[in-house]
Amino acid sequence: MSNFFKDNDDLLFHFKHLDLDKIIEFRENNFAEADKYGYAPSDIKDAKDSYERILKITGQIAGEIIEPNSAEVDEVGAKFKNGKVTYAPGTKIGLDAMRKADLMGFTVPRKYGGLNCPMTLYCMAIEMTSRADAAFMNIFGLQSDIADTIHKFADEEIKNKYLPMLCEGNITSSMALTEPDAGSDLQAVMLKAYQDGTGQWFLNGVKRFITNGSGEISLVLARSEEGSIDGRGLSMFLYERDDKMQIRRIENKLGIHGSPTCEMQFNDAPAFLIGKRRVGLIKYVMSLMNEARIGIGAQSLGIAEAAYREAKQYSEERKQFKQPIKNFIAVGELLANMKVKIEAGRSLLYETAIIVDMKDGIEEHILKYPEEKKNYKNDFKKYAALANMLTPMVKAYNSEMANEVANDGIQIHGGTGYLKEFNAERHFRDARITNIYEGTTQLQIIAAIGGITKGVFMNLINEYEEKNDFDSLEPFHSDIRKMVSYVEKSINFIKENNDKNFHSYHSRRLVEMSTKTIIAYLFLKAAKHSERKKDVLKYFLEYALPEVKMNSEIILNKTSSFLENKSTILENKN
Repeated sequence: MSNFFKDNDDLLFHFKHLDLDKIIEFRENNFAEADKYGYAPSDIKDAKDSYERILKITGQIAGEIIEPNSAEVDEVGAKFKNGKVTYAPGTKIGLDAMRKADLMGFTVPRKYGGLNCPMTLYCMAIEMTSRADAAFMNIFGLQSDIADTIHKFADEEIKNKYLPMLCEGNITSSMALTEPDAGSDLQAVMLKAYQDGTGQWFLNGVKRFITNGSGEISLVLARSEEGSIDGRGLSMFLYERDDKMQIRRIENKLGIHGSPTCEMQFNDAPAFLIGKRRVGLIKYVMSLMNEARIGIGAQSLGIAEAAYREAKQYSEERKQFKQPIKNFIAVGELLANMKVKIEAGRSLLYETAIIVDMKDGIEEHILKYPEEKKNYKNDFKKYAALANMLTPMVKAYNSEMANEVANDGIQIHGGTGYLKEFNAERHFRDARITNIYEGTTQLQIIAAIGGITKGVFMNLINEYEEKNDFDSLEPFHSDIRKMVSYVEKSINFIKENNDKNFHSYHSRRLVEMSTKTIIAYLFLKAAKHSERKKDVLKYFLEYALPEVKMNSEIILNKTSSFLENKSTILENKN
């Protein structure tokens, strides 16, 4: 009996030590629904017990149903014929199991049929299902992303109609943002939305690279303001499948074969406006993308966990020179690197998820009790700033980490890892999309750097220092303080230099330095509860501290030869 929650000691460690109390209070509104719904908790302990049961069920489905079908799903893939998309049989089995277990409305309020779980629990579910099959997560995970956006911004009529359908699992969904000429630059979206004399909205145009674009409903970003050319002319619409939209093709992809990626042609397709006009991109899509990005952070983590476990098992079974290859230091070190990188990504993911849940909880509380807005103003501002910095950080770190771990997984397998008969090559292919979709790593750097240079990073570090006693964890704490010093000096140097190109050139280094410093603090906090985490922290610091120091020296030495000579470097002329 395989259970991807119960068999993961590090995931269990995080669940045990998550500070969920305040989030539960916000989420449950003082447990007002305890008498209304049989599955609603009556207190914090009851809520945590409920969360654990939900995660155990999710872990069981992931381990016993989704993962055993994953290789066949990858081989068969989603199919496209005569304008119709069909899932692989294994994908249908997994979705049916999740639907029967009432897990499709993970974060949706109970009044619409959801479980009302916080984002942190959703990320754990995403991690487990992604470990089982990364492609499956793209369909399952979209349910909550789309449902949350509808819940936050749509009117009650739309919410009452579509949220129960999503929670029941009777429909699947997509977010239709990208176009042939509008990828990362969503301000360039040109799909047209117009109204007829009755006020009904219609959509005309093409969307491309749409994950699960064959779903029964889509949230569509469209240009609603005639003559506009920027993001202020874009609105968001809900479209329900009919014959006014044709799937023109599904993409033949490197990985995640079970998830159909569609090109959609809208031909005067009727749609409903979500929220207000003109804020589709600047408010609604940003909210949707942030949830999707933390979801990709969890997906990346799941892929990495699967790749590591495959490599570890192979290293124990494969013998060379009369001993398992795991015994060779070169292989053992690779496995240790993989393991520590995964635990680092997990620490960052659940720290980010807790902060996002706090931000969302305060926001929901203020909506219910506007008279208390003043009391929560500073807290909301703090958590919003942290979420805006950490969300792109975790997406960047975990997706790059997943690619590194999956690559090392193939290396440990040797030649067999290059063969289709082994799962290692599938994890490698599936990982490759994670640092591309929902914003490339380069875009995540742009999104995160502002929080670093404007003081959000240092505020977080100061909070770690103020709220924790690290005296018993020397010399680890002293080494981490050195990392902070390197980051702070680099930030100040870049700001004082006041050169936009120099700032942009070193943004990646600053984000990576800051990310590893935050992870070091998270390991330090974990080491207060675990002797093993002290060993993990020691190993992490042996490499992270020199890397941060090196990047700081690169910045402080005003390294900029690329900026000065990029034309001659890139041109193949001597």
